[in-house]
Amino acid sequence: MSSYQDRLTALREQLKRDRLDGFVVPLTDEHMSEYVGAYAQRLAWLTGFQGSAGSAVVLPEQAAIFTDGRYTLQVREQVDGRNWEFVSVPATSIASWLGAHAAAGARVGYDPWLHTRSWVEEARKALAERGAELVAVDTNPVDAVWPDRPQPSDAKLAVQDDARAGQSSAEKRAVIADWLAERKADAVVLSALDSIAWTLNVRGQDVAHTPVALAYAIIDADGTADLFVAPEKIGDDVLQHLGNAVRVRDRAAFPAALGGYAGKRVAADPERAVAAIFGRLEAGGATILSLRDPVVLAKAMKNPAEIAGHRAASVRDGAALARFLKWVEAEAPKGGLTELSCVAKLQEFREATGVLRDTSFDTISATGGHGASPHYHSTPESNAPLEPGQLYLVDSGGQYADGTTDVTRVLPIGTPTEEMRDRFTRVLKGHIGLATAVFPPGTNGGQLDSFARRPLWEAGLDFAHGTGHGVGAYLAVHEGPQRIAKPNYPGGGPSEPLRPGMIISNEPGYYKAGEYGIRIENLILVEERIIPGGDEPMLGFETLTFCPIERSLIVADLLTAAERDWLDAYHAKVLEILSPEMDLEEVAWLKEKCAPIL
Repeated sequence: MSSYQDRLTALREQLKRDRLDGFVVPLTDEHMSEYVGAYAQRLAWLTGFQGSAGSAVVLPEQAAIFTDGRYTLQVREQVDGRNWEFVSVPATSIASWLGAHAAAGARVGYDPWLHTRSWVEEARKALAERGAELVAVDTNPVDAVWPDRPQPSDAKLAVQDDARAGQSSAEKRAVIADWLAERKADAVVLSALDSIAWTLNVRGQDVAHTPVALAYAIIDADGTADLFVAPEKIGDDVLQHLGNAVRVRDRAAFPAALGGYAGKRVAADPERAVAAIFGRLEAGGATILSLRDPVVLAKAMKNPAEIAGHRAASVRDGAALARFLKWVEAEAPKGGLTELSCVAKLQEFREATGVLRDTSFDTISATGGHGASPHYHSTPESNAPLEPGQLYLVDSGGQYADGTTDVTRVLPIGTPTEEMRDRFTRVLKGHIGLATAVFPPGTNGGQLDSFARRPLWEAGLDFAHGTGHGVGAYLAVHEGPQRIAKPNYPGGGPSEPLRPGMIISNEPGYYKAGEYGIRIENLILVEERIIPGGDEPMLGFETLTFCPIERSLIVADLLTAAERDWLDAYHAKVLEILSPEMDLEEVAWLKEKCAPIL
């Protein structure tokens, strides 16, 4: 179809044929994934929005797209405001918007394989108060009008060997079996793709940037499992790895299998399992236990093998990024660099490691005003040149078989303004404040979030995104349940206590609309701390990411003595760790970048 307006018109015509007066289009898949395969990119196809979180509602005369503060600028650049109303969440929920805009008697459709049960209940209640009805569809109307919709990936699964995993699948399934026994449950449904990959020690290629395979799993109380996956995706190596205790079944058989638990107690995660899963279990006569997926916390607390793998990945990834920063510094003054040419060059440096599997997300390569959109995605249409007087922000990461990385650095192109340096230094102070935090067990990310914001708050500044997200072990770059964020941050999660072994990002920022963006991001590991003379055991963070932080953007007088000490010690460690990976010219550059702050 020739335009996004044509696509919206086609969907409205399809809704008429389906006897619907509206439809909700979320950006997710049947597994409630954040990043989804091309076949599930319905929101992007319909609206042009390229962000990683959002939803849309289409009514006969109105259409709205819902995004949070990370995408306020981006959604307006990518989506035609003549056709779409821009709505900010969580200030306005989809349910409340529907309750205010749907006509009395309207039938608003939703795909039960793309929403949680709680969302369905909230939307149904809001529409009922309006005298309207929420209707589950058997066939997604967007798919009916998407003529060249990609097919789901047919890539084969791969084995994640026990040495890297640190624990065999049989051992992991035995722990889940014990969890089921404690709850007198017969089985648990795993629908989150990273939970399945982690439990079975397999990886896939079905979702860009996240090494997972499209599958479902049901773990039984005896530790055996059913894996529902397209048959052509399983090779002999994976069959041998899974063994007889894992029964491989066609993915298409999963809905019917949910109906076979009459009289059984089955656990399912209300946040990660879609409404259709609960509906099938209920229809089949199962007693449902609404419990968090038992893999979520186990996966978040990395074992020694996973931590060692991440350290190794961080060294090679930090060296690749440092080479890139050196290249940008040398080439930018000559002119000719663009956001996309920088993406390609950074990819080259990572691929030169010889072991890169993928990037861990689409690289955010943003210069000037684009940097003020925290999740900006450069396209051929938006691609901008790096010009003097700008700040260049690059947020990127790699997927390696031993670890997943995520790091953000900012470089000045030419001479930065004093305001830029002030803001950068405040962001750095917040970064150090979080990196050096010491706290008792039971502390959650919501309680720590202000450590990173205080230096900005003191100047009347703030940023509209979370401060930290969990990171997987060669899995999702955004992994729960831990998060460092304000309590009301979209998506929840900051109330989860931080525990030893969790890897989380430390990424405060500052964004000036139309002018520049700043973010400093390292990954940090929660570890136990013994405080000499203290009464209680404590927790703290070990920084895992090593790459220079741009010294020319730092106002040294704004740093306390303790902050200077942290920065100098960090840079000394960067020099020590990265020098063996680099040649003599690169080491000379690195020494300059890692010199003590004056």
